[in-house]
Amino acid sequence: MENFEEIFQHIERPFAWLNFNALDNNIDFVNRLATKPVRIATKSIRSVAMLKYIQEKLTNCTGFMTFTAAESVYLIEQGLDNLLLGYPTFEENKIKKLLTYSKEGKNITFMVDALEQIQLLQSCAEHLQTTAKVCIDINVSTDYKWIYFGTKRSPLNSIQKLKNLTDAMIDYPNVRIHAAMGYEAQLAGVPDLSLASSAKVRAKGLLVRQLKKQSVEKVTSFRRLAVAHVKSVAPLAFVNGGGSGSITYTCEQQEITEITVGSAFFAPALFDDYVSLQLQPAVGFALRVTRQFDKHTFVCQGGGYIASGAIGKDRAPVFLNENYRLLPLEGAGEVQTPFIDSTGSLQVGDTVYLRHAKAGELCERFTVLHGTRGMSYTGPILTYRGEQQCFL
Repeated sequence: MENFEEIFQHIERPFAWLNFNALDNNIDFVNRLATKPVRIATKSIRSVAMLKYIQEKLTNCTGFMTFTAAESVYLIEQGLDNLLLGYPTFEENKIKKLLTYSKEGKNITFMVDALEQIQLLQSCAEHLQTTAKVCIDINVSTDYKWIYFGTKRSPLNSIQKLKNLTDAMIDYPNVRIHAAMGYEAQLAGVPDLSLASSAKVRAKGLLVRQLKKQSVEKVTSFRRLAVAHVKSVAPLAFVNGGGSGSITYTCEQQEITEITVGSAFFAPALFDDYVSLQLQPAVGFALRVTRQFDKHTFVCQGGGYIASGAIGKDRAPVFLNENYRLLPLEGAGEVQTPFIDSTGSLQVGDTVYLRHAKAGELCERFTVLHGTRGMSYTGPILTYRGEQQCFL
């Protein structure tokens, strides 16, 4: 952080930064850990240049998991291929555009978990006289009755529900089962909270780790049965699973052929509490100190970059300097953020450096990431916003 002042002295605040040394470390870590092909989660990156950079550095990259149909169209037009839409879409015009690209030889797979999605794909594909390839999203969450551990997204949480869908697909000849996905979000996307300081949060972390341990067996058993059923209906090009928080576990699963990784490359603040990940913070942002309330209370301009998900303190940005902390009654503000400097050494005009709680959402706030490698400034890298794109 001491180097940042010299490296970024010519950049107006606020700005977002990217540390290439840290990014390369994180890519190398994924390369060492992942024993199966890696699909890059674009929502965690949101920069075409960085997606191409990571793809080139990965030992075995199998493609990209996108988050909207519009984004998928844009990435195809930027020269990317092998796209798995990670979420169902109902945007008819964009679906037809993607199917047109598919007819031209691009490898595009749509996500489905319900008949309504399949019916729309059938209509679009029939209109274009082509076939829509689909990936069936299997829900591998664990329902303990007293607590639902996982995500309430895909309704396909039983073999019978899965069978009902695959049986119904016989009536839609322009839609073809191409792949399956079983994303264990309760293992990959939930921090261990082992580094938390308060007793209450440490206790929660202990519970989370215990739930994760118990969930592994249930996930493994159900996903294998579900994938076996889908394979009995159609040959599968791939079976996708995992996330940045469960790389080792997912790679060990015999039914999985590829894993999805996104957040691990940027290593946002939420990933500080994953005890198994040896990652380095690669992305963050800088704010200017513009006011001083008293000896220890300063105010910087901007900062209200709150991450999505369940509302809580862990969704707020964090300072790189551990001597700084947000005010509990004000937090990170829309246009200004008061905070405490326990050392009282800051001055008006100084810069403070922070990290976003999640990975790609920071890029929705900035048009460029300002790159650094060692003591050198490497230049600006355009984000989706910098290319005048906004998908969600």
